[in-house]
Amino acid sequence: MDTPLPLPKYHQIYLVLREQLQEGRFDRDGVPGEHLLAEQFGVARITIRKAMEMLVADKLVVRRPGLGTWPLHAGQRTGGAMGGISREKAHLTGLLENIVNMGLRTTVSVLESSLVGASDAVADALALAPGAPVYKSIRVRSTQAGPLSYITTHVPEGIAKISREELERKPLLMLLEEAGVELGGATQTISARLADAVVARHLDIAVGSALLAVTRLVRDVAERPVQLLQGLYRPDRYQYQLQLSRVGDIDAKVWVSEELSAQFH
Repeated sequence: MDTPLPLPKYHQIYLVLREQLQEGRFDRDGVPGEHLLAEQFGVARITIRKAMEMLVADKLVVRRPGLGTWPLHAGQRTGGAMGGISREKAHLTGLLENIVNMGLRTTVSVLESSLVGASDAVADALALAPGAPVYKSIRVRSTQAGPLSYITTHVPEGIAKISREELERKPLLMLLEEAGVELGGATQTISARLADAVVARHLDIAVGSALLAVTRLVRDVAERPVQLLQGLYRPDRYQYQLQLSRVGDIDAKVWVSEELSAQFH
């Protein structure tokens, strides 16, 4: 748990355990006890207890006296169609988990960090006048297997000052929070794109290779746009996974998203 991410240790442990639960790690023997988990993570038992309380609150596990702690699968959860988790909370949890996993599992190389004038498209997305100053950054994230993503972000100048040194240390959304931005929600679009010569070189792929294209517009609690992210990901090393639930009357049921997680290879 030696990580520079500005999250309490119990929250970091919660995210790790949550991911292991999603992978089915504890389906057979149950979740290890507090004492064993404390040894594994090198923390006090009270820290493990707080992480477990979060898992219980999110209805991911059930604690049975004398029998231990066991995973709760979707069909076992109670408290509504979303398993007791609102769509808003699920969305933000997925977004935060994605960022934390990025920071824990990848390294970053900052290719560009500068103050530029917003293009028409960027200005329109961020509700700015064309040419308004924005902080532009281009980063390549990598796993042990190699380059994973080519990410371009724009942040309005009045929101926060973003330096290259800070981008090399922490995820951008966490830098915004440190600057006093209260993150509200985000709109995300996932599509496909072919790699051009520049992106192909940085991602170590052939020109014309298919990429997963993600555009994410992040807003604060006042619905003000605070970040535009445009990411290109190698599909052989990165994937999104969406959990869906059926809601509505029996003759008009629809699928709604329950939670979002990201997996790296």
